[in-house]
Amino acid sequence: MRALSKSFVLMVVVLLGAELVGRLLFAQTLSGRFDYGYDATAGFVENADGTVDLVRAGGRKFFPQSFALKREPGATRIMVIGDSVARGRDVASSYAGQLGEILRKSGVKAESFNLGLPGYGARRKQVVLQQALRYDPTLLVLHVNLSNEFEDEREWRRREEFRSAHPRNWLMKSVLIRRLFEARTEKVFWELLPQEVRLQGAASDADAEIAAGMNAATLSRWNDLVREQTILSVETAKKAGVPLLLVIQADLHQGADGGAAADEKGQYDWVTKLAGPDVAIVRMQELFKGRNVKAIYADAAHVRAEGHEIIASALAERVRTGFGAPRAQQ
Repeated sequence: MRALSKSFVLMVVVLLGAELVGRLLFAQTLSGRFDYGYDATAGFVENADGTVDLVRAGGRKFFPQSFALKREPGATRIMVIGDSVARGRDVASSYAGQLGEILRKSGVKAESFNLGLPGYGARRKQVVLQQALRYDPTLLVLHVNLSNEFEDEREWRRREEFRSAHPRNWLMKSVLIRRLFEARTEKVFWELLPQEVRLQGAASDADAEIAAGMNAATLSRWNDLVREQTILSVETAKKAGVPLLLVIQADLHQGADGGAAADEKGQYDWVTKLAGPDVAIVRMQELFKGRNVKAIYADAAHVRAEGHEIIASALAERVRTGFGAPRAQQ
């Protein structure tokens, strides 16, 4: 019994030590983790030296970027908010990165940041947009897309589940256990698993998403939600006095004759009504018209670096005409 008691005490001490180390090492990456993207500050680290770091935290897979909390006087600061289409392969080749480069080469004192997040729908983009306004942007760019509402709903349900006081969530108060859970849900060791296991793990969500996408009532509700949240984003930007550029998604569609085109399929007709003095619209459908879209698109929705460059050039033209420039320069 004495040996058992000593072993028990030792185990408790080891676990407490591991918990303490976990709280010290993983506090940043676990910030907002169980809000699944609905925590406003997750991934935004405000440092004592007056800089802000964008990091992977709280379910947000930001590309690492840094900027000053306070914008330099006279500088154009652009923040691009969107999903995996806007995020691109990396910062440099994304339209956010190329936009900043184009503007600087043309003599504009500009900085542009990529706040694109894979799987983000209209509601979570709205959360990111509100946080982005804290950092004194002169222009916000919002990528409007209907493709990720399933993910937004799923993550909202997960968030509400973890917020409940149900006993099944008590263990998650431990950082050590939460870190192990995060490693599983974030698929940290995913590539080490056999392909059959990975396919099984993805099957349930994939089946549920396909089923939801084939339900007319669900699609209609999601379309209404995207419209409502986009309007809310417009109103939020207007209230803050920051111009907003809407980039409207168009997917690659194959015609019966074998031809291909970037097409909105009439899903964003309501966007036109949002245009105004401080709200401009750029449509991928129009930008890619007459081009070799099969070479531009990497798949049905995502575009290659060439596509990002075309979008960036269109946005840069708007900025050079004064849209989104610092107010003192307009």
